[in-house]
Amino acid sequence: MKTFRSPSLPAELAARLRSILDSAPAGDVRGTGPAHIAVAPWTGEELFTFPTATTPDVEAAVTDARAAQKVWGNTSFAERRRVFFRLHEALRENEDTVLDLIQAENGKARAHAYDEVMDLYNCARFYGQRAAHALRDERHRGALPVLTTTRTQYYPLGVVGLISPWNYPLSLGVGDVLAALAAGNAVVHKPDSQTTLTAIYLRRLAIAAGLPAGAWQLVPGRGAEVGDALVPLVDGLSFTGSTKVGKQLATQAAERLIPAILELGGKNPALVLTDAPASSTAPALVRTAFSSSGQLCMSAERAYVHADVYDELVAELQQALDREVLGASFTDAATIGTLTSARQLETVQRHVDDAVSKGATVVYGGKARPELGPFFFEPTILEGVTEDMECYAAETFGPVLSLYKVNSDEEAIARANDTSYGLAASVWSGSERHAWNVASRVEAGMVNINEGFAAAYGSIAAPGGGVKESGLGHRHGETGLRLWSNERTVAAQRLHPLAPSTLLPPERFRTLITTGMHVMKTLRL
Repeated sequence: MKTFRSPSLPAELAARLRSILDSAPAGDVRGTGPAHIAVAPWTGEELFTFPTATTPDVEAAVTDARAAQKVWGNTSFAERRRVFFRLHEALRENEDTVLDLIQAENGKARAHAYDEVMDLYNCARFYGQRAAHALRDERHRGALPVLTTTRTQYYPLGVVGLISPWNYPLSLGVGDVLAALAAGNAVVHKPDSQTTLTAIYLRRLAIAAGLPAGAWQLVPGRGAEVGDALVPLVDGLSFTGSTKVGKQLATQAAERLIPAILELGGKNPALVLTDAPASSTAPALVRTAFSSSGQLCMSAERAYVHADVYDELVAELQQALDREVLGASFTDAATIGTLTSARQLETVQRHVDDAVSKGATVVYGGKARPELGPFFFEPTILEGVTEDMECYAAETFGPVLSLYKVNSDEEAIARANDTSYGLAASVWSGSERHAWNVASRVEAGMVNINEGFAAAYGSIAAPGGGVKESGLGHRHGETGLRLWSNERTVAAQRLHPLAPSTLLPPERFRTLITTGMHVMKTLRL
């Protein structure tokens, strides 16, 4: 594998990024608590310091958000669309700056940062355009034809609490903010402390596009303090993070009977079938496993490869990784970036060391690269991983892919489904029909065919999320808009009530209704 280190690091940051840091971004967050220092993952040096939010800060943010929601919630869908489309254009005009921010805070390669920008273009366009259709009044057949007119109305929940992660601050933070805003809600957003700058900058662009400033509040801080303060006050909750924390938040939300969407952990499988072409599958599988250094909720961490193509695929994977460039750069010179924190590095190193000590073989990589930066770790492929190894079932959330040889589709499917998780999966085959048959039996909320993750996730008109312990509820699509709305059914009755009257005494009423229901059933009404 090649390596690259920009000569401008660590001494200098991109000029665009420096101008943002000089613009007092800490003033954009609600916080009176202890200062948090976010470091640049490429170098380990201080990047940004800001005050963290306390319980009173969260309470004040929710109060201000409620006031702003009364204004924003009464804007027309046409005006919301104009705001979202202006944001879309602002993102296009400031694309390089956004890419700089994501890279500086997260440490990923520029191509992988663009995955997030591409997703936000999709979100701004789709939610801006489709909210009016998804949330319009729906007409239904009434209780009695002609006599009953029935409609379902959708109206905002009020204030949505959103807790987003560090690994995809644009996609899993700002994208979900836009969904809640499109439905007419205000949002109190706890971005991860490592990636708060990205949230600040996108909020600035949204406000410049016409969003009331109070409708999107930022309350970065300690997860336990901010989360515990937020859940009792909001009308809906969005969380992306670990299964453990997700279960705790789901319990709190259930106690208040507020809607929640949770995208949680995963141990995502790739199924490489007997007819998969190794030469094209291998580079795509590299992208599936090692985008954002494996710090992607939908990354493949285990691959079940048919014996007929196993050896060829391993050779092609090695060649594909030889072409990748591990390093730090604000350009496309590096194709794989760094892990984001010492904690992530420790987990990856522990999983690899544990596997090797118990008999697994390193096919590729396997080492930290401190000469490139404090948290760099090579893309790693393992063979011989067994159930007693930590990386067998636990989520690594790093650049580690375990290969398993299988002898049939049935074995691949059974082993792929043998997990408590069910977020994402991929199926690789030279026959789309063959792949569809297998994909339809994989227990995951999102399954891609001959693609790692982007096809399903990027099909934004369709809902996306996890099953089993990988989540609750789905983002995207009309589902993802209606989740942030209350439903109200209104029915108008005319001419005669749905009850006996002086015109229709009880016996005659019963006869009429019974006969009418029979006719409706017969006519399939």
